[in-house]
Amino acid sequence: MNIYVGNLAYQTSEDDLREAFAAFGEISSVNLIKDRFSGQSKGFAFVEMPSNSEADSAIKELNQKPLDGRVLTVNQAKPRGDKRPSGGGRF
Repeated sequence: MNIYVGNLAYQTSEDDLREAFAAFGEISSVNLIKDRFSGQSKGFAFVEMPSNSEADSAIKELNQKPLDGRVLTVNQAKPRGDKRPSGGGRF
């Protein structure tokens, strides 16, 4: 299951997230989203856990809990929708 983790402190690292989620089971990957130019965290990440039951436990236990001085938002990630051009241009 892919898990969205939001409201992260800018200093929170992928290792910090891996440590927090490891208490609930196996982690496939941690992807901390960073600004492509500055390299600074954008304040959210995605954690992939292969077991849905372990992921559900992690979501339940970590949502609205503090990490690095910030209260986390943790929930199942929604699939990305098709991005369509917004239009507005002249033809």
